[in-house]
Amino acid sequence: MPALHRSFRSSVPWLILSLEAVFMALFYLLFSDSNAYISYSDLQDVSHMLIFGFGFFLTFLKRYSFSSTGFNLLIIVLGIQCSILMENALAFLMKRITHLPGEGDLSSIEEAAASMIAVVISIGAVLGKINPMQSIVMTVVEIIVFYVSTWIKMHFLEVEQRMCLVHVHLFGAYFGLAVSSRFSEPSPKSEKNASTPKSDLLSMLGTLFLWVFWPSFNSMLALEKDKVIINTCLALAVSAVTAFTLSGLTTKDGKFRMAHIHSAALAGGVTIGYAAESIKSPWIAMILGLLASVISIVGSFCLQNCLNPTLKIHDASGVHFTFGLPAVLGALTQVVFMVIDIQAGLPSSDYVVILRIGAFCFTISAALIAGFLTGFILNFPLLKPIPASKYFEDQNYWEFPHLAVGF
Repeated sequence: MPALHRSFRSSVPWLILSLEAVFMALFYLLFSDSNAYISYSDLQDVSHMLIFGFGFFLTFLKRYSFSSTGFNLLIIVLGIQCSILMENALAFLMKRITHLPGEGDLSSIEEAAASMIAVVISIGAVLGKINPMQSIVMTVVEIIVFYVSTWIKMHFLEVEQRMCLVHVHLFGAYFGLAVSSRFSEPSPKSEKNASTPKSDLLSMLGTLFLWVFWPSFNSMLALEKDKVIINTCLALAVSAVTAFTLSGLTTKDGKFRMAHIHSAALAGGVTIGYAAESIKSPWIAMILGLLASVISIVGSFCLQNCLNPTLKIHDASGVHFTFGLPAVLGALTQVVFMVIDIQAGLPSSDYVVILRIGAFCFTISAALIAGFLTGFILNFPLLKPIPASKYFEDQNYWEFPHLAVGF
């Protein structure tokens, strides 16, 4: 144990400082001043989702709460800087290729923060199984791949920026699952891979933060903000109600299960984000919220009992049925609405439908391929992967004064 602590002490701080030095140098090269127009309300709401929402959302493990909240903050503050640089680096390269003048623009900080949702969702799939060094490397790699895939979708598949941003749930879930496939499963008898009433309560607090601020995320880049906010609120409301209903119906004793509410209450917000601007009647948004909650709870049962044992993928925080499956439903719903518009003679075309299907398939493919490669990289001895017996343990990284364990 002490040797493990010393090895992290000699590597993690230096990795963070080196990465921050690189960021500072790149900011110096790309940005000449800090003048930019930003919507602080949007930035504030997304920050609440990232820091409070996902920070508490991932605290369900009884012996990994320090790491869940602490490392969440670390990867967010590093990741936002990396996101700003990636977004401007791609624009800078295009300007150099086309010989157009221009400098970096800091007005993209809200989108940079929102893109971090993909990273924290992915981290949830491998929660407790990777160390801080691996978390940082995974964050940087995922941000680079996410922005490159976004650039491809915007320039070759003609997907608008708002829709690319909504793909964070889809990309984050399947990237995280692919990374998780490269790590050993914890022992079924591991007492650390469990929750307590206190950890479940803290995790539910994170769900509440996410539930409250989800309409802000969905409407951040929307042209019809009011419509998106109303549809998202209705979908979230029905999703939460359905979660309680199905939880009471599916448990043996008829009692509510916190894990069901924890995941399915957010499913409606994930699904509705893809088609919120296309929905003209509120009852459609409500039906989508109901279907999203159903697919989340039913999916959790089917995946945990059928798919996960077969594929040997341990989804630590259930990101597949909390974010992945509802996102798939949302993407398919968007395609269905476009087909309906074509049949009704509204402005749309088969070409656009094909592009949307292509963007959906490309997002999942890019996430899976990049995730597998990232999982392979994270298992390099240089990054000091931890054995399965040390999973889900705060004492590997944090100082507890009442225990004789140092960092």
